[in-house]
Amino acid sequence: MKVKEFFKNAGLGAGIGIAMIIPGVSGGTIAVLFNVYDKLIGAISDLRKDFKNSFFYLLPIVLGALVGIAAMFFPLSWAITNAPLPTVLLFAGLMVGSCPKLFKDTYKKGFKLTDIISAVLPFIVVVGIGCISVLGVNGVIPYLGQADLSSDMPVWGYFVLVLIGAVASCALVVPGVSGSLLLLIFGYYQPILDAVSSLATSFGHSLLVLALFAVGLVVGFFTIAKLMKFLLKKFPRGTGWAILGFVFGSIPAIFLTEEFTTAAVDGVQIAIGAILCLAGVIASFALTAYAEARNCSNPHVNENTQE
Repeated sequence: MKVKEFFKNAGLGAGIGIAMIIPGVSGGTIAVLFNVYDKLIGAISDLRKDFKNSFFYLLPIVLGALVGIAAMFFPLSWAITNAPLPTVLLFAGLMVGSCPKLFKDTYKKGFKLTDIISAVLPFIVVVGIGCISVLGVNGVIPYLGQADLSSDMPVWGYFVLVLIGAVASCALVVPGVSGSLLLLIFGYYQPILDAVSSLATSFGHSLLVLALFAVGLVVGFFTIAKLMKFLLKKFPRGTGWAILGFVFGSIPAIFLTEEFTTAAVDGVQIAIGAILCLAGVIASFALTAYAEARNCSNPHVNENTQE
């Protein structure tokens, strides 16, 4: 691989990494925007069959993604801690702005009355999880509200970390679905950020937490990638409407997160939040519209995007 191509792919990876850590933005959408989604998924799928070429293609993208995540870590951590209301409203705006394109792409696959069930069920599940979190019902779903990732966490909590990592891996596999937003809804977003910050003071435990989360990401990515490819190939319309219902449900669910429900409310916070929400809608809508305009002349990319 040439040096120029290496740094180009690293730059693409940085963009994907930044998107993956921002709730409401999908790393898969950024991959589509950069016209690398199909090639990226192909390289991962062929990692065992063609290890050398796949590895050297993925290496700069992975390194770039890590740099992008590191660059956004402290700004996001500060924003969630010091300005939770405007930050959550920004995330909500990013979600709303991506919905028209997602709905348009889903509707292209057709519509039947049975598709209502495919869309409504995931919508109810996501909103229901948020409602349970607000009501503070313990023992129904583990770790609702802010997850406890301290050294006193129960043993089964370490296994849940792997599962949560697998869920978060949706960020790259499914365009339009934000893994970071899922972490925010389940109460793991801030605790994961805190685990990174705690590496300097509690290295062993924090490293274990992050390692288990990373294992879940890797396992989930390969598993969900194969599952999504199968579902979108065998049941493209129903799966598309299910994804749409899940994304739509995430919008009200984000207002049920602890970051929003416990945020201080005053005129300044509301005004800033409203501005950021509108900015998020415009930015997300413009990004998805640009991605569609850029890729409309390449049917092969669009086809892989739906797979």
